[in-house]
Amino acid sequence: MNTLSEYGFTDRIRDLFSFTFPSAVPTPGHPALEPARAIRADRGRVLLITANGPLHVDTDGTVVTGDWVALARISDDDAAPPAVVGLLPRYSTLQRKRAHDPLSEAQVLAANVDLVGVVVPIDRPLSANRLERTLVAAWDSGAVPLVILTKADLSSRFDEVVGQTIERARGVELFTTSAEAGDGLDALHSRIGVGSTLALIGPSGAGKSTLINALVGCHAQDTGEVRAGDGKGRHTTTVRELIPLGAGSVLMDTPGVRGFALWDAEDGLEAVFGDVEELFGHCRFTDCAHGSEPGCAVQNALGTGELEERRWLSYQKMQRELAGLHRRQSVAEQRRHGRSFHRMAKEAALAKDFRNRFREG
Repeated sequence: MNTLSEYGFTDRIRDLFSFTFPSAVPTPGHPALEPARAIRADRGRVLLITANGPLHVDTDGTVVTGDWVALARISDDDAAPPAVVGLLPRYSTLQRKRAHDPLSEAQVLAANVDLVGVVVPIDRPLSANRLERTLVAAWDSGAVPLVILTKADLSSRFDEVVGQTIERARGVELFTTSAEAGDGLDALHSRIGVGSTLALIGPSGAGKSTLINALVGCHAQDTGEVRAGDGKGRHTTTVRELIPLGAGSVLMDTPGVRGFALWDAEDGLEAVFGDVEELFGHCRFTDCAHGSEPGCAVQNALGTGELEERRWLSYQKMQRELAGLHRRQSVAEQRRHGRSFHRMAKEAALAKDFRNRFREG
């Protein structure tokens, strides 16, 4: 039977739990709290792993895969299951803007992961913009990003794609793997380390599930065929799920993502495009718009080839995206405050009317 320790319950997590929930030690009149981890979450129903094994509980949707929670029995009925009564603060959060959401809400993809593996299949042309965008989100999550190249045995463009990926990833650790041939698996396994959680993220058909099966050494995840015409695959993974790898190491498979709208990712943008933002300090004018101004370091770098135009356009697009997100967030916040103000004003008027009637009576 799988236990908490197999899902990353290390001494560090135990200490965090005890610090956050001092009542983890039972006292008279207070129920004992026990730690658990969400290993799968789907529409308000969560599968937890506890010290006694798996447990299904209903939640309000705030618990996501990877969360550490506090459980307690809040019913006098001994047969009633325990309930989630607390959430350990997340030390990392991989998130994106919810698709087609005018209210600009975040969708949390994974919580409490130590490593984010950006999966790049070698059997198709590299999408540099997708890689950069995903790395921005990975850096901003608080976890450490890795780039994992898959399907090395299927590509005749191996050296070309690897070289391009190394250039685009700019210092991020890179692992080249072949699940079929077993290449690169030992190195990746060692990098995950004891008690760490690695979340894999990438497009459908990138080989995430196949890679997990190869690392685990058994059929842990279903896999699907990839279309030969465009290299796209169907979503064999439909929910985010934790899979124990051994020695407390944990893998998280995620559904393939078609797009990755950023969410408050300025730190990640700086991490991926630090070379671009460094140029800003060399412009003649501090308020340079990096267009036609004289002495613009960005335009000079573009002219000499030091800065690739595609990379500059990619940076600008993500910068505009984040600026637009913040404007929408500001408008939404103003509306919330406006509604609160009008409600308070109405309540104050009613209270005043009540006091006047009371005095007149």
